[in-house]
Amino acid sequence: MKITIIFHSMYGHVFRLAEAIAEGAKEVDGAEVKILQVREILSDEILAKMGATETKKMFAHIPIATVDNLAEADAVIFGTPTRFGNMTASMRAFLDATGQLWLKGTLVGKVGSVFTSTGTQHGGQETTIMSFYTNLIHHGMIIAGVPYTEQRLMNMSEITGGSPYGASTLAGGDGSRRVSENELAIARTQGKRVAEITKKLVR
Repeated sequence: MKITIIFHSMYGHVFRLAEAIAEGAKEVDGAEVKILQVREILSDEILAKMGATETKKMFAHIPIATVDNLAEADAVIFGTPTRFGNMTASMRAFLDATGQLWLKGTLVGKVGSVFTSTGTQHGGQETTIMSFYTNLIHHGMIIAGVPYTEQRLMNMSEITGGSPYGASTLAGGDGSRRVSENELAIARTQGKRVAEITKKLVR
């Protein structure tokens, strides 16, 4: 049972969620979990202006994903920051390269899930995930979110990301806010749920 997590991150928030999702998936017996990142399409100059040069070094060791990684997986969990209520250009470029997989129906029946990060509370967490799911549906993937049996989704005592559509976090306008324990716990639940569903399908 191969669970692949593919992310794009600028300041490390999506990467941290990816790690938590991997932790949750590994709780399920038989899960082989791999974390990959999409290729960055922004220039070093632009990354420097965005203040992301140093932060991207924390996950520079993570291998770059290829479309072949999608074909090999039984489930794929995608993570992307939000850009104007949608996925980033780097993630978009990766998905745009999956046309041959679509033609062959390679991803039909595989489990797909999405998580995200925004700079503000209302920065497009739900629109980013929901619009991302459109791509996975076109590929024939089986969508898995985070059900309300995860009680942390209803946490009203603090500012927190996380929705039934997928795990999320709030990075702050300058990327200085750290991922909270509530958000990490929701991410672990998402990883575990995807692995559990995948295990049933593979079996």
